[in-house]
Amino acid sequence: MQLRVAAETVALRVPLAAAHGDVRERVLFAVELEGRDGTLGHGEAAPLEPYDGVPAEMVALALDRYATVIGALPEDATGVQVMDACRAEADLPQALAAVDLALWDRAARREGAPVVALLTDTWLESVPVNATIGAGDRGTAATAAAAAREAGFTCVKVKVGVGDDAGRVAAVRAAAGPGMALRLDANGAWSVDEAVRTIEALHPVGLELVEEPVHGIRALRAVRERVPTRIAMDVRICSHSPTRGCAFSRGMTVASSMRARARSCCPHSASRRVGASIATRARSPM
Repeated sequence: MQLRVAAETVALRVPLAAAHGDVRERVLFAVELEGRDGTLGHGEAAPLEPYDGVPAEMVALALDRYATVIGALPEDATGVQVMDACRAEADLPQALAAVDLALWDRAARREGAPVVALLTDTWLESVPVNATIGAGDRGTAATAAAAAREAGFTCVKVKVGVGDDAGRVAAVRAAAGPGMALRLDANGAWSVDEAVRTIEALHPVGLELVEEPVHGIRALRAVRERVPTRIAMDVRICSHSPTRGCAFSRGMTVASSMRARARSCCPHSASRRVGASIATRARSPM
């Protein structure tokens, strides 16, 4: 098999302000995995250094090494063997994600079916998504919320953990209306006590959940036990999954586990293919 990699820098139409800084562009790595039969599998990696600490250069190097390793494998190597060989060369989840997704995509194309058909006999025809509102000032947030409402969104997620959180959240609620589901995302900006104080203060506006108010399972549990609002863990939950997969495979395991426990799972990803397929298994809005 051959792995080809193409990097692309994509500018956001509007910078996204968050607790870890303003995101103005994303570096994406699109990969193609091709076997002897000519079937292509597509995948992508989307590191975000301000948040995950992994620079794009590191991902590029890992993917280059994966290409060499995959090229040396026998043509009949299984997906598990491909992933194990890549992981042994460079255990970097942000890069492994691209190969993982490409393997799934290639398998589906060989079957002449969408990826979701490999996962379940029944799937969703569409997946509801939330609009994301950055941690800007009140006016900017209100304008974004009103635009989301007019566009038909039924849920918005507001970045918090920096600036005037209370004013921003109040402005969004006023502009979006009482029927809009409202989520907050602090990207781990708070301590446990800060999170508890802030969530208690914002709870009266009507919150569906608060994502990643703090980092770490123990800290999240401590917050959850002290506030009335539901607490969500972000993509870091995948690092605690028992499966050896990553990105798509690990996300699927997490989604199935959460569904079995009657817990909510709201996938989100720079890749619409990843998030939508996981949401199908979880049957929850992204």
